[in-house]
Amino acid sequence: MPRDASELARRLAQEAEAVCRHFLSNGERHGRYWVVGDSRNTPGRSLFVRLNDLPLRPAGKWTDAATGEHGDLLDIIRTSCGLVRFRDVADEARRFLSMPRPSPRRASIPDRPRAQSRSVEAARRLFAMSQPIGWTVAQAYLWQRGIRSVHDDGALRFHAHCYYRPSEDSPTEAWPALIASVTDLDGRITGIHRTWLHPSGHDKAPVHTPRRAMGGLLGNGVRFGAVDDVLVAGEGIETMLSLRCVLPTMPMIAALSASHLAALLLPLSLRRLYIASDADAAGMASAGILTTRAEAAGIEVLILSPWLDDFNSDLRTLGIQEFETASRAQFLAQDFARFALWRRPIQDSDGECGRDIIDVLALRSPVGRSRRLAL
Repeated sequence: MPRDASELARRLAQEAEAVCRHFLSNGERHGRYWVVGDSRNTPGRSLFVRLNDLPLRPAGKWTDAATGEHGDLLDIIRTSCGLVRFRDVADEARRFLSMPRPSPRRASIPDRPRAQSRSVEAARRLFAMSQPIGWTVAQAYLWQRGIRSVHDDGALRFHAHCYYRPSEDSPTEAWPALIASVTDLDGRITGIHRTWLHPSGHDKAPVHTPRRAMGGLLGNGVRFGAVDDVLVAGEGIETMLSLRCVLPTMPMIAALSASHLAALLLPLSLRRLYIASDADAAGMASAGILTTRAEAAGIEVLILSPWLDDFNSDLRTLGIQEFETASRAQFLAQDFARFALWRRPIQDSDGECGRDIIDVLALRSPVGRSRRLAL
């Protein structure tokens, strides 16, 4: 029976995308992965199924970032179909493998490295075509999110007309976008993250998925500052920028999702890792997985927990002064003293500076363009 199970799992892995489309029909493909809520085919973005082989990462393996569960495609069939006995799971797997498939998608798998390379090249071109975020819709958006001092170290840029396509069959739209570079441990750009914005800067663009990434994301992230021995890692860009408002020189990285946070590659020089966990099941599970990996490498780990759902919510609710006080208590004293700089009080009591940005963006007047924001 074990040999039978192993052979069935191998054959299913060769048809990984077809298996996912059939048994996890509420998900969708994102790059090398099929993404869905869980192994019961719940809509969502927590479970990731690998669709093609990589070194030491075989196709058909999956991980649920919310629960830490993992397995192969036989487990997917068992759970999604509500089966208990292995005999029934094996029969369902054989039935599926005997079904005709109209077009074998596996034929395109050998071309995927070339497609991935094109995606990385496109990401680098878009980042190069973008401009600094100062006095743009992107800066106005971050101000609206409570991030009044943007310590991004060049990782963020702005594109005034970034293409957006709701689906493969939809016409292309163009919206302003905050562009973030995704880099590897050597600082090479491997991808980008786009946040499409409303032209006024008051919120994200009114589209179905206003946040999307492209290129090589696994193990990489949006880096703020060069890492030596201390690093803060979290999921979202705005989460990390919020913490950088009070620790502007501390190296930080946004992994862009819970599953990618769990898989983050850590530099050899790292001695202490702070994990800024979102207060949800996926965030806490990914923090646990990354903690286990880091401690196995001899790295000290400390978990940072927000009062609300994430640190950007804390910043917007508490205000900068209370947020700094709450954050300070979670860092080691020597790290806070090392990376916190003296900052001039920020004029956020009545939002005058924030309104200045919005007014200039709206009016586009010569007088408005000549003004400068005192950060």
